[in-house]
Amino acid sequence: MTGESGMDNYGLPDLSVNGVSDAVGGKYGNVRIDGVIKVVGDIEAQSFKLNGVIRTTGSVKSESFECDGTLKVAGSLSASQMRMNGLVNVEGALSGEWLRLNGLLKIKGDCEFERVEGEGGFDVDGLLNAGSIHLKLQGRGKAREIGVESLYIRQGAKSLWSKVWKWLFPKFNPELQAGVIEGDDIDVEHTKADVIRGSRVVIGKGSVIGRVEYGTELQVHPGATIRERVKTGG
Repeated sequence: MTGESGMDNYGLPDLSVNGVSDAVGGKYGNVRIDGVIKVVGDIEAQSFKLNGVIRTTGSVKSESFECDGTLKVAGSLSASQMRMNGLVNVEGALSGEWLRLNGLLKIKGDCEFERVEGEGGFDVDGLLNAGSIHLKLQGRGKAREIGVESLYIRQGAKSLWSKVWKWLFPKFNPELQAGVIEGDDIDVEHTKADVIRGSRVVIGKGSVIGRVEYGTELQVHPGATIRERVKTGG
């Protein structure tokens, strides 16, 4: 077990911890954590690099954030740029500018980004808001409500992750589930939703939608089911 700190260009100490240990929250420059670590309290830094099994008792805030492994945050997690590889569980809200996902997210609060892309699955108990979402699902994607400018959902190709998720979560089929999906440009497949509202809407194969309200264009795959279609635009 080792830990050390130094000073960065912002006058804040860096934090480096590895092994099996506890780390103290606070304000830092650059944070590097490797191993099985518990972070006690809120922590804020210019950059985070996490590798291993990490648990925090408070919230996390950063400019850039990279995680490889398993992360559980007792509070909220906020970062401008995020890369998530593995299993991430956030008790509060998750927010930022850009998220690159290769894994599984579980968020109890709201989730808000300008751009979300990658591969994996998610479970958002609150609202999922984004400028654009472009995801290949290897597991289930679920949110109570999704609000976007652009939404593109496809099933991911078979991979090591999909085999792992099938073993961990046998009932988590790679499909999108939502109560309401609303946006400008919506292009989805293997989606179950009560209502979809959009200007241009494409409903792909394997989808079951209660009601679609579209402004300018609606395309429906023969393998999709829509119970009610309403054109709202001229």
